[in-house]
Amino acid sequence: MSRETLPLLYRDEYLVAVHKPSGLLVHRSMIDRHETRFAMQIVRNQLGQRVYPVHRLDKGTSGILMFALDQDTARTLTAAFETRAVEKTYLAVVRGWLPEAGCIDHPLARLIDAYEFAGDAVATSAQDAVTDYRRLASTELDIAVDRYPTSRYSLAELSPLTGRRHQLRRHLKHASHPIIGDATYGKGRHNRMFAERFGVARMLLACVDLKLAHPVSGEALELGCPLADDMQSVIAALGWADALHPH
Repeated sequence: MSRETLPLLYRDEYLVAVHKPSGLLVHRSMIDRHETRFAMQIVRNQLGQRVYPVHRLDKGTSGILMFALDQDTARTLTAAFETRAVEKTYLAVVRGWLPEAGCIDHPLARLIDAYEFAGDAVATSAQDAVTDYRRLASTELDIAVDRYPTSRYSLAELSPLTGRRHQLRRHLKHASHPIIGDATYGKGRHNRMFAERFGVARMLLACVDLKLAHPVSGEALELGCPLADDMQSVIAALGWADALHPH
């Protein structure tokens, strides 16, 4: 049986970036004890060397996942993510017609549990949290999901300016535009409709672009990631393919 691999987006002697699929944990978690597949382990086996996580993606989120290849680089990259020196761009399918552009500036209680983003969590004191957004496309389907005869959805470009846990998912819920497929913060009726109509039950959120200074050379580094086929198929079915930026 062939060994599982993840698509490589970038690799040099200091770091590697891969395309993480939805449904894959970054690394082992006490919350999802039943899981046996982890991105960190897959990439380690794929490269034949140890890798060091420097940021996180929720289990349900797909897209760019970066690892350092040595401890010094790991410290530098981790600090870059924590100090907002990395520009991150996500795409999401959300419920409702999102305003054309705006900023969600809404503090979020810190969520404490296991290292990996899964399961329930305990909320503590609020932290500042800011997300810029832009609507790339919208549509109205002749499908009654809630109390209205039609249902509206938008394709959103999201740029988190802070790095709070589940920030995008919680901010979109706060704005009354929850992400489709989000079992925790979304709407079950809409999630089920998308699963039944489009055959995709995943969370429709993907990290598609990272901009940062290379941890060693300092040169500008921009990493892009294509959407996974399943999310791409939903966007195409909604008539939004032309709204996507090339990645």
